[in-house]
Amino acid sequence: MRNFHFPKMIISKINVKSFTTALVLLSGSIIICLGAAEGILRIKNRAQDVYDIEMWRYSNQLIRPSSNSVLGHEHVPLSRSTLQKTLIRINELGFRGNSISQGQDGKGHRRILFLGGSITLGWGVAEEKTLTARLEAMFLKDGEDNRVFNAGIANYNAVRYVEGFFANYQLIRPTDIVVHYFINDAEILEPPKANFILRNSQLAFTIWLVLNRITESFGSDNLMDRNKSLYANNSPGFKAMKQALKRLSNFADKKGIRLYLAMTPDIHNLIDYKLEFVHDKMAALSTELGYRFIDLLPAMAGIIPDDIWAIPGDPHPNSLGHKIMAETIYPVLLVGK
Repeated sequence: MRNFHFPKMIISKINVKSFTTALVLLSGSIIICLGAAEGILRIKNRAQDVYDIEMWRYSNQLIRPSSNSVLGHEHVPLSRSTLQKTLIRINELGFRGNSISQGQDGKGHRRILFLGGSITLGWGVAEEKTLTARLEAMFLKDGEDNRVFNAGIANYNAVRYVEGFFANYQLIRPTDIVVHYFINDAEILEPPKANFILRNSQLAFTIWLVLNRITESFGSDNLMDRNKSLYANNSPGFKAMKQALKRLSNFADKKGIRLYLAMTPDIHNLIDYKLEFVHDKMAALSTELGYRFIDLLPAMAGIIPDDIWAIPGDPHPNSLGHKIMAETIYPVLLVGK
């Protein structure tokens, strides 16, 4: 009997059809698996105890791109969200807390503006327990109805929060400005890049975060060496930070605004602290530029992470940290009136 052979065209059509079916099934399976993984991850993260995911929510719910390229991003006015089990309210100027006009009857009262990043914002700390709210309450207890404004925004450095002041904050007519400075505030920050998938998928964000940290671990260097490089006089980040603080100082001098620089330590290790040289550098720079320097390290030295971190894995000062900062800053503000 002669062997029967399918025409090549028929065989080709069968192969294409089989391949297409397999591809569709595979794609569908992948989509279902990714969807299930996304759902499981979101259910797991409802506890709001994962710092990176809560910051991801913050960037989606309270942050918007800024038309000012120096800022990169800004708070959404009149927005609010519960993040890390803490309500964050944003007022009409993008500050955390009450409306700018609420409780202010005008003449004779000081209007104290705090500039800074996520520590100033009070990440993970109830509004009434942030250092700015505590300071306002302390003034009131002493019979002074002063206002203290919290302009902290996460992922802001000195260049950004000074630019933010000139772009948006002059409307409050501050009598005092406190630069709530942190070690990282001299770093160069690149404008954020929009990514639809990362903004909308916790799974994609988690995978990106893991890969990014693995990459960083291969190139990581010593903390002291990194900061010595960052705070060298010829460092681009240091020069940009100094220029921003000088710009603010020049403006404050013309307007008669009192200036302070409150130096916040890195709270990863307050027992064997290695970054005093940065505090010394900023103390000298504050004197040079006309800021009254407040070093918060002595009041925090020796505290263990479990006592001062917002949650495990989140090295932002908790309510105790904000209480210590407020109690350290308050006497200096009183003297400055």
